[in-house]
Amino acid sequence: MRKTKWAGLLILVLMLTGCSSMKVEEYRGAEPKLDLFAYFEGKTYAWGQFQDRSGKVLRRFTVDIDGQVNANQLTLDERFVYDDGENQQRIWRITRIGEGRYVGEADDVVGQAQGESAGNALNWRYTLDLPYKDSSIHVRFDDWMFLHPDRVMLNRAEVSKWGFKVGEVTLFFSKQPLDGAER
Repeated sequence: MRKTKWAGLLILVLMLTGCSSMKVEEYRGAEPKLDLFAYFEGKTYAWGQFQDRSGKVLRRFTVDIDGQVNANQLTLDERFVYDDGENQQRIWRITRIGEGRYVGEADDVVGQAQGESAGNALNWRYTLDLPYKDSSIHVRFDDWMFLHPDRVMLNRAEVSKWGFKVGEVTLFFSKQPLDGAER
């Protein structure tokens, strides 16, 4: 009887977690259609924040992004400025490997990032070597980006460690700086 209880509980957990995963194909017909390379070519600006797992905002930041397209590769030079004055730079090298499929590399990304897009959505997954105290930790990012009208893109990323959510990053991108916005 005890084995049956555990088996039933395991099946229920697997069903619930299986149902909770979004699939990029669900957005295939959503407009405006996202062309990742066309969107990020040139200058892009972003504003965002990191929340802990309870939703408390721990850090805010802005990002200036310069994008260069060369054939099937997009290079993004991202320059972060955090609300405490810290500056960071990340340079992504993103390669289109098929229709709506991408791989990416950056110096602080462990291995390769995997991306897939359809319609107005992009799902981008990677492990980041994140500075922490006097060392660093590896955390997993599950990014979802959605293109909206007027070339604004919203991004929500779940950050996890050992499969447990530790926080979330929320940001939005614009192709032009906002009037009066602090940079």
